[in-house]
Amino acid sequence: MPKPAPTRYRSLNRSSYNASLRERGSLSVRFDPDMDWHAAPSGKRGRQQTFSDAAIQACLTIRVLFGLPLRQTTGFMASLLTPAGLDWPVPDFSTLCRRQKTLAVQLP
Repeated sequence: MPKPAPTRYRSLNRSSYNASLRERGSLSVRFDPDMDWHAAPSGKRGRQQTFSDAAIQACLTIRVLFGLPLRQTTGFMASLLTPAGLDWPVPDFSTLCRRQKTLAVQLP
């Protein structure tokens, strides 16, 4: 008994198929412009914190999601904030390292 011919699948609308494949690789990250990126004064002695806990958690969440080292996380966050039109400074990798010990990162 002969084997049946394999089924050939063809895309009839190649332009929409190509567009759907491109959209698989798109990344959309939104930042709330009203977010408290800078830390509020604590009233304690010594140097005040520059970045809020929410800013550090946002950076650390991106780090965990993409499996990045801390130095690459700072560069990636800068590349995300620039197109969003936000001129917020990005925490240094040493700040992230120091503050990650006291903050818990929750993944969505």
